[in-house]
Amino acid sequence: MPSKSTLNYPIMLTTLLFFSFLLLILFSTIQFSSSLPSANDPMIKSGPDPFTNLLVAFRKWDAQVDCPRFKEKYHNWAGNGSGSFQMGGYSGGCGGEESRPKHVSVLVKGWTWVPDNMDSLYSCGCGLSCLWTKSSVLADSPDALLFETTTPPLQRRMGEPLRVYMDLEPGRRRSGREDIFVSYHAKDDVQSTYAGSFFHNNRNYYVSSQKNNDVLMYWSSSRCLVERNELAKKILGLVPTHSFGKCLNNVGGLDKGLTMYPPCVKDSSSSPKWWDHLHCVMSHYKFALAIENTMTESYVTEKLFYALDSGAVPIYFGAPNVMDFVPPHSIIDGSKFGSIEELASYVKALADDPVAYAEYHAWRRCGVVGNYGMTRATSLDTLPCRLCDAVSKRGGRNAKAL
Repeated sequence: MPSKSTLNYPIMLTTLLFFSFLLLILFSTIQFSSSLPSANDPMIKSGPDPFTNLLVAFRKWDAQVDCPRFKEKYHNWAGNGSGSFQMGGYSGGCGGEESRPKHVSVLVKGWTWVPDNMDSLYSCGCGLSCLWTKSSVLADSPDALLFETTTPPLQRRMGEPLRVYMDLEPGRRRSGREDIFVSYHAKDDVQSTYAGSFFHNNRNYYVSSQKNNDVLMYWSSSRCLVERNELAKKILGLVPTHSFGKCLNNVGGLDKGLTMYPPCVKDSSSSPKWWDHLHCVMSHYKFALAIENTMTESYVTEKLFYALDSGAVPIYFGAPNVMDFVPPHSIIDGSKFGSIEELASYVKALADDPVAYAEYHAWRRCGVVGNYGMTRATSLDTLPCRLCDAVSKRGGRNAKAL
């Protein structure tokens, strides 16, 4: 005769399996529920909500998301984490530098990227003063000579100015004659990004709160490179765009932006230049297409930063480590999409979603700049002090000849 425990075994096994099944269902439900997007997720939409007023979009984003949530999401954001910046400057303190020159003068000899209004006397860190000038009268005995369009002298003797060579083009070619090399990469002697305000001189900085809802994108290019034109043509064929430059112009002329947007006229008494109304015209569009001449690491040019400054969301094709140089969630990296069609679908959907679109501006409104602070800190704006610091560390004119 079977024992009582033997008779109860099937019942116990069935009960155990039943409760295990219930636990499995409960766990799966909890796990599935936790993976669902929040109702406040800016990408969750009840349907298209076309908008033209950027400030209205901001208010909707504030109501549904707001800065605390954005800050929490991106407080440790560091782009690609590829070490794209020099960590020099004055962060190491000023101790033990009594023997260094406390005043350095740099005479600019040949230039294309160096604007005239950089000429100044700068008060730098660690008690260093820096005279940056294009005048051989003001710097008759300079500590360094800066060359850009011409190459430095073949030789330098002790007591003569240090030779500085700057090349901001994608190739970053050293002259082979310089004591200090300036370019856009962290591996160069002194880094200079394209993000500084010196690249934006003589502009109409009016920024419109009204965004076009029929023509979504701005593009302007006057150097008609074959590969860039082909890429732009594909995008322009899928996303409604106004092209203002010489390449693929579809607005009827180079200065049509002034007719289309009268507030963008900077000075009605003088002939317009392509750059003086660029920011203003761009601000009327939800997106700005930025395609670099060359897809090279760390080569992130003014094309991208113009768009950020104008309040248009950049659609970017260029440096693979671009995320190191921009604020969190501020640009659309076109290379991350499987196809141009996929990119175009995303852009058009974003254009009809005021909350999701406003999130691309949250970095500015919430003060979450990420690596962008370093991008600006290593730009042309700070180059005089950083270069003078490098010259001072080498001893200026008293540096040993190589």
